[in-house]
Parts: sequence; structure tokens; C-alpha cells
Amino acid sequence: MASRAPAMRSLARACRLARQIHSSRLLRSDQMKIRSPVAEALKVTSSTVSGKLPKNLPHHADADMAILHNLGIETEAVHHNARPGTLYDEALRYEKGSAILSTGALAAFSGAKTGRSPLDKRVVMEPTTKDDVWWGTVNLPLSENSFKINRERAIDYLNTRPRLYVLDGFAGWDPEFRYKIRIITSRAYHALFMHNMLIRPTEEELANFGTPDYTIYNAGAFPCNRATEGMGSGTSVSLNFASREVVILGTQYAGEMKKGVFTIMNYLLPKRGILSMHASANEGKD
Repeated sequence: MASRAPAMRSLARACRLARQIHSSRLLRSDQMKIRSPVAEALKVTSSTVSGKLPKNLPHHADADMAILHNLGIETEAVHHNARPGTLYDEALRYEKGSAILSTGALAAFSGAKTGRSPLDKRVVMEPTTKDDVWWGTVNLPLSENSFKINRERAIDYLNTRPRLYVLDGFAGWDPEFRYKIRIITSRAYHALFMHNMLIRPTEEELANFGTPDYTIYNAGAFPCNRATEGMGSGTSVSLNFASREVVILGTQYAGEMKKGVFTIMNYLLPKRGILSMHASANEGKD
């Protein structure tokens, strides 16, 4: 053990040096630009420390409860289009493993799944997709009945949660070809992730957002029923183009929502004469 001591001390010094190098990538002024807003957003007040739900918070007052009640969701505490600072606060308070990194980013714990589950992805086979989807080992079909079971299971789970997060955003920049996406999730980290992924509407666009083109129910902390026809495991990511819904069960990996949106765009846009790409491209002045 004694012979290992110098090596361990060297390793510790190397780790400290690596942290110093990492933190020095940002100028001190830039670090303060990150840390000050985060510290302000996470400031504890008498209304938040009690654990009660303050009625005067805008992200509660602005929540349109009808959009959830019409779906069968009755959770009382709903953060609708909450700001990143609020989502940071919620994640740090209520989600195990959450932390703020030196860069100001939020680190979150995604459970057993640290990547996508492509073998558990399903598309509902119904009249509009039956002859258009290349069915096989990649695009696996799901019956409408099995999708309804998964959707009901997701809503039942969301109804057990003390708080939910609803996020509205756009998939695609061009107003003529973009789609309105609504995320309903039990985790602040999921809402924050999609806040970064989707195009953020202006205040005017949010006020006139209306009915979304597609709704994603993320109940990933709860597994699907393996006995349901078409399920291959306790994880299921199912998409129904007829009802315009995505249901996520059994995985808390946030990338499933992003990939769900990709799938929607990659199916719909070619039908409108648009080549969809899993990439971005910029056109220069020349």
C-alpha cells in the first residue's frame, strides 16, 4: 500500500490540474455571467423553502390546466413553459443526482438508460401509415390497441406525480414547414432538455400556440407492461401518426424525445416535397 501512495498523490495532483485547466477555459468575466444568473435563479426564499406551492408564481399561474384536463391529467402543480432557472431549481430540489457543473450546465441522472433504445421503438400501423412505412426490423409495427394501453399507462403514471412540466416549442425554423410540439413530462430535466432542442416561440407565438401538432407524453420513469402485445421489454417509445402522439415508457434518457421529433419530421416533410436531413446546413452570402 505504501508503494502506491506516490502514485495516488500524482493522480490527485493531475485531477486538480485538469479541473483548473477546465475552469480556465472560460474567462472570469464569462464565468460570472453564467454563475450570477444561476445563483439568482436558485436563491432560496421563505416561500420556496417550505415545500408548499406558492400561488403567485407565474409558471403556476400561467398554466392552462384545461390542456391537461382534456387529456385526463389532473395533476395540480404544473409548470407551463417555465424558464431555465426554474427548471434548474426544480431538478436540484426534486431529482436525485442533479448538479450544476463548473460550466453552468445541469447534470442529470437518467436512470438505467444512458442512451437510446432503438429496439423498443414502435410506429402504429394504421390506414395512413400501412402502405407508407418501410416495415421491418427497424420500423416495427404496433397495433392501435397496444398504443392505447401504453398511453393510458403513461397518463395514469403522470397523474400520480406531485408536479408536471409542460413545454411548447417548434420543430423546424421555417414557419411554413414547422410543427408545434408539446412535451408533457414529470421531470424538470426533460423540459430543460427540450427547451434547448426545440425552437423557442416568442411571447406572441406562445399566446397563440393553440392545439399542438404533436404531443409527447414522457412517463419514462415508469415501465410499460411487458405483457402488452408488441412489447419487447419494459421500455417502449411508440409513435402514432393518426393521433399525433408519442408515448415514452421505461426510459428516462432525454434523447428519445429528440429522436421522436426527428422521426415525425423525417416522415412528414418528404410528403411535402422537403428533403429532411439529420443535420443542419447554412447558406453563405456567396
